Formats: sequence, C-alpha cells, structure tokens
Amino acid sequence: MRRKDRQITQRDEIDTIINACQVCRLALARDNQPYIVPVCFGYDGGAVYLHTARKGKKIDFFLANDRVCFEFEGDVRLKKDEEKACKWSLFYESVVGEGTISELTEPKEMQYGLNRIMKQYSGKSWRFDAESMAGLRVWKITIASINGKRSA
Repeated sequence: MRRKDRQITQRDEIDTIINACQVCRLALARDNQPYIVPVCFGYDGGAVYLHTARKGKKIDFFLANDRVCFEFEGDVRLKKDEEKACKWSLFYESVVGEGTISELTEPKEMQYGLNRIMKQYSGKSWRFDAESMAGLRVWKITIASINGKRSA
C-alpha cells in the first residue's frame, strides 16, 4: 500500500468496517474479461458468504475462475474545498481482499452460509427448509488476503 498513513492494520477494525457494510462488490474474471457485481453477503471473520440463483452470469465466472477480489466501503463523505478544485476528495473507509470461491453443497454448510448473510442484515439466525434452499446456491469465499484503508 502506497499510503501507509492510511492503512488499517488491526483486524478488529477491518471486521468492524465489513460488519457495518450493506454491499460487497465482487471482481471476477473469465477469458480475459473482467466483471464486477454488487452482492448481499455474510461474513464470519474468515470467509465471505453469498447466494445466487441456480444459474447466471456470476456462476459462469465462478466456475471458470475461482479466484475473486472483493471490496467493502463505509463512512463515505465528500470533502469540499471552496478555493481549489483539486482539493476536493472523499473521507472513507475501505476493505479490499482476495480469495477463492467455492460452492457449499452440504445442507448444514448451506444453512450456515445463509445464516451469516441473514445475520449481516437482520442480526439474528433463521431456519431454512429444504424447499427454500432448493432454488438457490450458496457460495463461500475463503479469504487469502485482506487490507483496510481509511481517509479521515
């Protein structure tokens, strides 16, 4: 990271940023074609969880290349300067990481992943029956590296 003064090194601070976020952006690649997509997510400190429909563009990319990059941002505010245009900027917190994505196929693993997603938004655990889970796929991104940055 070029700006070491903005680097967040404490993992608990990184986790706090992720836990406050509503959207995860996934960067994917297939056949030299990039693709970025916002997704709902869950997080447990070691992995990011998401769900998809049974078929779709994201899945095609996941299956072609299991390496992904993810991004979270929070506390974004505009920094204005009434005198100089080049002094305008943003205050923000961000987390960027890399990992590998794999599908969860065992019912207990799927329920765990779905509950991590629901906990992100509702703060509680839920029950999922087989019928509900039959129409979707659940994915886990195992985190290989993660970095935080803050402009305050």
